[in-house]
This record gives sequence, C-alpha cells and structure tokens, in this order.
Amino acid sequence: MVDAIFSGFRTAGPAGAPLYLKLKRSIEDAVRNGLIGPGDALPSERDIALKADVSRVTVRKAVRDLVKGGILVQRHGSGTFVAPRLERVEQSLSRLTSFTEDMARRGLSARSQWLERGIYPPSPEEMMVLGLSSREMVARIARLRVANDTPLAIERASLSANVLPDPSVIGTSLYAVLERDGLRPVRAVQRISAANLGETDASLLEVAPGSASLNIERVSYLATGRVIEFTRSVYRGDAYDFVAELRLGDSEESAGGRP
Repeated sequence: MVDAIFSGFRTAGPAGAPLYLKLKRSIEDAVRNGLIGPGDALPSERDIALKADVSRVTVRKAVRDLVKGGILVQRHGSGTFVAPRLERVEQSLSRLTSFTEDMARRGLSARSQWLERGIYPPSPEEMMVLGLSSREMVARIARLRVANDTPLAIERASLSANVLPDPSVIGTSLYAVLERDGLRPVRAVQRISAANLGETDASLLEVAPGSASLNIERVSYLATGRVIEFTRSVYRGDAYDFVAELRLGDSEESAGGRP
C-alpha cells in the first residue's frame, strides 16, 4: 500500500507540475486518506527515490515542504514520520495559571524536559525587571513543555535566588513551589509577539526551522506589587490559540472619568 504512494505519484497534482510537487501531493493525499497515519515512518530518502524513480534531490524538496507544512516531522537519527494530529490548545489570557494546571484542566498528560536549572549572575535585563543589584544572583529554569507526548512550548523563567535558592526542588510545577512558600504571583503583565523559530527551538518543538511561533514575555507580581518572576516562553503557532475577554467600558470610563 505504501509503495503505491510513490509508484503512482506522477498522476497526483496538475499536469506539468514539477515532480517534487507531485510527490508532495501524493504523500499529502495518503495522509489525508488514512493510508499512512500519525506516527508512521516513511521509507528513507534513498528508498523513496528508488520506488518513485526520481532523484534524491526531488525527494528532499518534497519532504522539506511537508515538514515545513507540519505534515511530516523529522527526528534526528530516527527518520521521517507522519506528524501527530494536534488539537489546538485554547488558553485564556485573563487567568494566571501554570502549564501543568492548564493541561490537567483539559485532561491532557503533561510533563517537562529540563533544559536548564541553576543559579547565575543576572543579566542586565534580569537586573532591571527583577530589581536586582549586580551583587545578587538569579535562579534560571528552562523547560520543554510536553502534552500527550507532543512538545508545545519552551519556557525560560528567571527569579531572584533569594526567592528560589535551590531550583532543583521544582518537580512538575514552579507555581506549586512558590505557593508552598507563600510567594505565588497574583497578577502578571504579558507581551505577545509573533516570530519564526530558529533552528534550536524548532528542533526542540519538532517543527521545521522558520515555523511560526507565539512568543510571550511575562512579568508576574505578588499582591504587594513586588516582581516575583520574569518568564520568556515560545509556543508552537500551530498548537496554541490565546483568548482574551474584552468588556466595553462604562459610560463614565468612555467619557474619560468625567462626572
């Protein structure tokens, strides 16, 4: 059945189209029709070229476009696979919750892969945002956030080392540790921007370099107004929708507060 995808690909797509586009269309159709499903491995580039009677350059161009489009994923040292079907995650911008809490509320199994965890001298940006002096230290934690075995986001958080002197105590949730110590934030200011993923982050998120991402910079505060956390996160653009509820201001606000 799989061999037919490559042996009969020349009839896919419009007449006169480049061979790599016809091969790409044939693989797309096979995924759409269920001939190959999420997680299924494709033959090697060399085997596809032999089965389709085309050059490896043609195969490479077709596969590259399919990876960029999110149809296929490439795993270093493992091969090329049909991408898992993603159910988009809708996250409210009006609630301050952790990734673990968000996924649990949706019935998804969440886990984290540690990328960085330690105590460091602060950067100028961390000093400014967290209100630290050059003599103080900062705790940095970076995690790849995974739900149902699909990487969704990269979170990089910075806190004063006075707040988090031992980052290794964090289990599944930073907020659980902060809440235990009476330091869980109660409000935050977030800045969202669109970007294209570089090679390092794209590899972690298992998408093609240049894929769309949503980048969020968040500064979180205690009830006293003290900044407690500075987080920079990268979310997969094909997996997340951020939702904010807007309310029409009352007539007094609309009039600039005049009586």
